[in-house]
Amino acid sequence: MASEISDKRQSEHETIIPLQPPRHDGPVSLEKTLKLRRSVRRFSTEPLKLNDIAQVLWAAQGITGSGGRRTSPSAGALYPLEIYLVSGQVSDIEAGIYRYQPGSHKLARVTIGDMREKLAQASLRQNAIAKAPATIAIFAVFERTSVKYGDRGGRYVHLEAGHAAQNICLQAVALNLGSVVIGAFHDREVKRVMGSKVSEQPLYLIPIGQPK
Repeated sequence: MASEISDKRQSEHETIIPLQPPRHDGPVSLEKTLKLRRSVRRFSTEPLKLNDIAQVLWAAQGITGSGGRRTSPSAGALYPLEIYLVSGQVSDIEAGIYRYQPGSHKLARVTIGDMREKLAQASLRQNAIAKAPATIAIFAVFERTSVKYGDRGGRYVHLEAGHAAQNICLQAVALNLGSVVIGAFHDREVKRVMGSKVSEQPLYLIPIGQPK
């Protein structure tokens, strides 16, 4: 049920983009991805494949079992995280901002236009965000968890963001991509650029692309 919350909130006028079903095996072992993972801040101008982005999004919060169970653990299976894609150079979709819908494995377009430079400005002018072909943004609705766990729920939400971020980084390595996790930004400005909902708070920005 929780996995379908964000899907049900979509407007009838949103542009919905189906994604290729995720792969559940690959040529790179988990041990190798752990060994190779590094923070990458310089990216080539080569566009990312939409299928690769789809795989990364699934790794972050994709559905893996009955009852809406996901790729990363969640306290009480309440799933407070919301995943956005900031697309600058991704094949087969326009530059813009998209919300990932885990229940249907689709993208819902939030806005059109290359927002990478504006997002970089909101993130202390970090060049990796401006130059990477795409950035994955992790937001959270803290109330989904705190309604059950009270003040301690905030701690659980931050732990879950870390789980999802590591999944993103390891999946990127398995696809021969680079990534870097960024937590330094102005929350209010990031929310404005992203067009996120009032209840959603930004926790992580993760630029992704071909290492330069």
